[in-house]
Amino acid sequence: MRRELSAYSDEALFQLMGSPDRRQAEAAFRELYARYAQRVYGYCARILGSRYDAQDVFQETFLRFWQSAQQERTMTNVPAFLLRIARNLCLNFKRDNRPVAELDEEVYASPTPSPVAEVERQEFSALLHRAIAQLPLEYREALVLREQLGLSYAEIATLVGASESAVKVRVFRAKEKLRQLLAPYIEELRSSGSQL
Repeated sequence: MRRELSAYSDEALFQLMGSPDRRQAEAAFRELYARYAQRVYGYCARILGSRYDAQDVFQETFLRFWQSAQQERTMTNVPAFLLRIARNLCLNFKRDNRPVAELDEEVYASPTPSPVAEVERQEFSALLHRAIAQLPLEYREALVLREQLGLSYAEIATLVGASESAVKVRVFRAKEKLRQLLAPYIEELRSSGSQL
């Protein structure tokens, strides 16, 4: 059944999730999960900065997604709907929990270690993610959605409930703030002749 479901549109699969046939509903859910789990988890991990917290929010996102399909609802954009659920849950989590002081480095760990250049790359990557964690939430979220998840400005605007121009400003300001935060480190790398 998986093979034949892969040809279905997201919207058709969402409708199948509401089917009284439990096997068919679960198969449709698994197909949509396979399509979007990585994107949703990546968003949660980057916004929350902890793989443990991200895992909890990620699971809650798909639970709510499943529950929403059991209601009579018309779906036009499954990825945006999933990211909206994840966004709301991340914002609620951040509101209800104290900010995490340290970023969970395992979220961003590289799968293939190599000598000196890899150490420098990992060090810079950790520094970059710490700098991203220091950004105001609206800047961090816009940057993550644009640069790491590849959403268009229009998609981000719809998701966060802002104008496209406001989203563009947020992304620009996030990049400017990152440049300021990382400038001393980058200058040090340049002066040492490092090839990051």
